[in-house]
Amino acid sequence: MSATFETRNLHHCFGGIQGYYQHRSTVIGLPMRFSVYQPPQAIQQRVPVLFFLAGLTCTEETFMIKTGAQRYAAELGLMLVTMDTSPRQTGIAGETDAWDFGAGAGFYLDATAEPWSKYYRMESYITQELRNIIVNQFPADPSRIGIFGHSMGGHGAITLALRHPDIFRSVSAFAPICAPMQCPWGQKAFRNYLGENQETWQKYDATALISAGHRVQELLIDQGLNDQFLTDQLHPHLLENACAKAGQNLTLRYHQGYDHSYYFISTFIGEHLSYHQEQLG
Repeated sequence: MSATFETRNLHHCFGGIQGYYQHRSTVIGLPMRFSVYQPPQAIQQRVPVLFFLAGLTCTEETFMIKTGAQRYAAELGLMLVTMDTSPRQTGIAGETDAWDFGAGAGFYLDATAEPWSKYYRMESYITQELRNIIVNQFPADPSRIGIFGHSMGGHGAITLALRHPDIFRSVSAFAPICAPMQCPWGQKAFRNYLGENQETWQKYDATALISAGHRVQELLIDQGLNDQFLTDQLHPHLLENACAKAGQNLTLRYHQGYDHSYYFISTFIGEHLSYHQEQLG
């Protein structure tokens, strides 16, 4: 099968290959960038794959550069995939005016409100187009796909896992936005991307989805207690309460002293990759 993407950079890393790519997305309607780490085991066989969804202002490079995840992925035989956090250079007025909305802040949903609905279709991009590229043109096992993320990407990972259990067999998150309908980041994004109908908002709120009956097999969340966004934006206690009422398996671990940064993620990334390997088998 001929390539549907162009290779921007390749780097040898812990016996595997770290690659950065770009392609013309038919779902988004614009060029999109993604990155893939192929562990050394991928030379011989198809391997499990984890999609990582990054947070506000990040790109397809941030996770690969900052976490040191490739060391663990090489040992465990896991492929890692990340993507940009939104479309870029859409021409929509105001797309770069704020760091928490628009460019770099796609919230991993399919926008329904104009003008954002033309390009901001990150849910369909990840679950359809990018997934197809990964399973068809990389040595990824389509039956063993997991998803995890950080902050806005933690929100995305949990909601996509809940909405697409046929695709994602494992899920975890670092400091996710757990109840976006009840925090300023989420309210701003949902109002602009989805309009004023809060029934539509519930489709992309992890706490609301759990309360409505959506389930995953297991859910692992790590949260720093020195996180500057914990009180106003993240609300893990709301998700914890919803999981308890619904009987959803949840492991929520709080860590004294840790903040919202990639120093926090890099500390626990090895444990998350081991968790996913066990879940994916």
